[in-house]
Amino acid sequence: MSKVYVFDTTLRDGEQSPGASLNLEEKLKVAQQLERLNVDIVEAGFPIASEGDFEAVSAIAQRVRRPTIAALARATHLDIDRAWQAIRLARKPRIHTFIATSDIHLEHKLKKTRDQVLEQAVEAVRYARSLCEEVEFSAEDATRSDPDYLCRIFEATIEAGASVINIPDTVGYAVPDEFGALFREIIRRVPNSGKAIFSSHCHNDLGLGVANSLAAIRNGARQVECTVNGIGERAGNAALEEIVMALRTRREALQHHTDIRTEEIYRSSRLLSNLTGIFVQPNKAIVGKNAFAHEAGIHQDGMLKNALTYEIMTPQTVGIASSTLVLGKHSGRHALKKKYQELGYELEGEALEKAYWFFTKVADQKKEIYDEDLITIIQDGIKIIPDTYTLKYLQVIGGNQPVSTATVRLTRGEESWLDSATGDGPIDATYRAIDRITGLPGRLLDYTLTSVTRGKDALGEAFVHVLFNEKNYTGKAASTDMIDASARAYLNAVNKALHEKRVLGTVEVHAINSKV
Repeated sequence: MSKVYVFDTTLRDGEQSPGASLNLEEKLKVAQQLERLNVDIVEAGFPIASEGDFEAVSAIAQRVRRPTIAALARATHLDIDRAWQAIRLARKPRIHTFIATSDIHLEHKLKKTRDQVLEQAVEAVRYARSLCEEVEFSAEDATRSDPDYLCRIFEATIEAGASVINIPDTVGYAVPDEFGALFREIIRRVPNSGKAIFSSHCHNDLGLGVANSLAAIRNGARQVECTVNGIGERAGNAALEEIVMALRTRREALQHHTDIRTEEIYRSSRLLSNLTGIFVQPNKAIVGKNAFAHEAGIHQDGMLKNALTYEIMTPQTVGIASSTLVLGKHSGRHALKKKYQELGYELEGEALEKAYWFFTKVADQKKEIYDEDLITIIQDGIKIIPDTYTLKYLQVIGGNQPVSTATVRLTRGEESWLDSATGDGPIDATYRAIDRITGLPGRLLDYTLTSVTRGKDALGEAFVHVLFNEKNYTGKAASTDMIDASARAYLNAVNKALHEKRVLGTVEVHAINSKV
């Protein structure tokens, strides 16, 4: 397999992304992480752009020693001198000089002829080569340039001393078939192409940055220019992590490799996000929060049996500790049982069914289920005693007025009762309605409501101490709705009192209202 050199331009093209500016210390941190990632070339910046850029490139050149350190320069002596001053102390320096080659750029931006641009490009490469052993030349907007003209300018710049020729899709205009064909045609037609490495540099305006990069590699490119997280101007650059993992995962199809330490990919992604404040979307390939997360029950079942059923790479290969089975409303019993095992609970048969039923009710109301939610479900949902009454419906009308109204529907087996009551606040009204149905009035001694988990949709747990016939009973329940949790907690205490009295043979359970 042929090696593909990874040219990382996070600190140059990536930093040009709006809001992504970094100071010297932050740039140095990123460069040192890129060294751990084992990229081949770090494009440290554009030294002529500012004094800060120059100082950052110079610091990186002196302190990051393994990779080649490249500095960008327009095709002018002034830019090239400034670039060389910044990188001259690097162990392996490279001057990267560029000029536009498309007719639209020549006419509207440079206001030069093709011959004038060719002459300027050759002079720039020749001058850069007199200072630095390694010179890269880029034809800006190559994908909208005349291929015949590109062949002329590449032949001339290779002859002048360029050892790397970059064919950039500067505005993300190309599609994979034509971009691959462009590489194939240029390498075939340029007589001295064997003296240079050809490089791709793709932007993502049409979402094809990675696809175009892979097409270029399949057609002769041996250097790929990319950025961590795909950061960059406009829609960004081709993402380093996606290119690298595509080559690794589909090596039989692509027949090329890189020397990237893939275990450092996630750490690199997180570092860049934390420094720039630009975070990747959850479904971002390789490094997104959901890249190795599974919620669908069918997927979770397959993952638990064999991870290869739904993962084409292991999370450990990119530096993520493990896959995540996300518990949500699409999860199945198998995943729930596995999660409870991790929490120290062994659930089988009816106990698992009860836990799953309660879990689905909570999952319908919450976007994310935490461990604390699951423990509460176990403690609240799996009853030691059978429920005499079950809450099926609750509607409360309240506010800042002294009187509230609650309407409650309770069931017992196939029977159902509906009643309403008023009270001093919504909780009192709810409890009075329950008392009217059960015929077992209680006196509330203590009431506590706590938030079990985080966020606006946090699971709340209600605890009550209720006196029935001079005996104290404790009730508890959990819900994302405060009133619902309070009603269920009170009913839990009612059911405990009725169960105890039934066992002792002292009362017959009844409801005083008409059946509905």
